[in-house]
Amino acid sequence: MPIINFSKEEKEQMIPLIQKYLKEELDCEAGSFDAEFLLDFFTQEMGGFIYNRALIDVHALLNSRLESMSESIYELEKPVPFEKA
Repeated sequence: MPIINFSKEEKEQMIPLIQKYLKEELDCEAGSFDAEFLLDFFTQEMGGFIYNRALIDVHALLNSRLESMSESIYELEKPVPFEKA
């Protein structure tokens, strides 16, 4: 079972891109079935790498945003008078 499952509509958008790449870069004609088979192969075999990289990128982005929000909260603090006990 692939890590990433693409909808029929997504595959319909990606298959022509694969066909175009094969034609332009490898001078290789591929039908829709062959291009979809290749997409499924790469999704199955490399989908986990791509998915994990995306998670790492999202984690870094969230950490950056949370740090920025934390700094903004500290900027909202108001000074309070200090009383000696």
